[in-house]
Amino acid sequence: MSDLPIFNPLVLIGVGSSFAFSGLFYHLYKEKKDEMVKLKEIPKFIPDQHLVRILKASPHRKLQYVAVEGLVQADGETLASQFVPRCFGVIQKIAVEEHWKVWNNITRTWYSRTTNRKETNNAVPFSLVEPGAYISDITVKVHSPLEASGWFLERVHCSVKHAQEGLVDVLLEGLSGERPMAQKETEELLRVGTTMTGFGEVVLEGGTGTTMRLQAPQDGRRYILVPTDYKGFIERHEGTANLWKRLTALFGITGASLLAGAVYSTIGKKDRRD
Repeated sequence: MSDLPIFNPLVLIGVGSSFAFSGLFYHLYKEKKDEMVKLKEIPKFIPDQHLVRILKASPHRKLQYVAVEGLVQADGETLASQFVPRCFGVIQKIAVEEHWKVWNNITRTWYSRTTNRKETNNAVPFSLVEPGAYISDITVKVHSPLEASGWFLERVHCSVKHAQEGLVDVLLEGLSGERPMAQKETEELLRVGTTMTGFGEVVLEGGTGTTMRLQAPQDGRRYILVPTDYKGFIERHEGTANLWKRLTALFGITGASLLAGAVYSTIGKKDRRD
């Protein structure tokens, strides 16, 4: 019976793994769909009079968890890029790291190692303002942005300086078992004028003014900052959900096709024997 196609180990492994992956991707798809439903239930605002009026009418002049979309604007002086002319931001990260090759006496091979990583972080206070508003006194200050989840820095500079080796350097490397390869330097910025969406708690400062503050929610939900508009954020999640959906169908169809082919071949062999 083991010579029948349906009992072939490779067929069984192919069918089983296809259905297993299909089930995994379906689980991921359902999780992402549930997450999208919750995201779409979050009220979305921009820094304008409508948001101010809602806050004034809300208990404690506070909204517990909302999405606020706006343009990044420095509250004072901006941070100038150290490498790119006329490029300004409100959060800056500069990293320098060295890449070395180290000799492994056991495997008799060279392997890569990153050492002496130095990172400098700078930040200035900034707010979100209404997109398209040239002059506006309505702002949403972003409180403690470095505590928020989400990657919102843009890489504006990256350079790699390769090590120059001479004869003496090669001899020393042979004795030490270490070889400098390159030095990598990067700069990342949250640039002024970037469209940003923040998810968190919004509080009206002063009670009667037009300045608001976006901060980490006190109810334990995630404080999120993303460098895109609200629509783009939702579309990115929808794209991920559609990817899991397509993979679910692909592996499901593959598994069903393998199973159907094995069954067909098995029936054909039985018919020929009969």
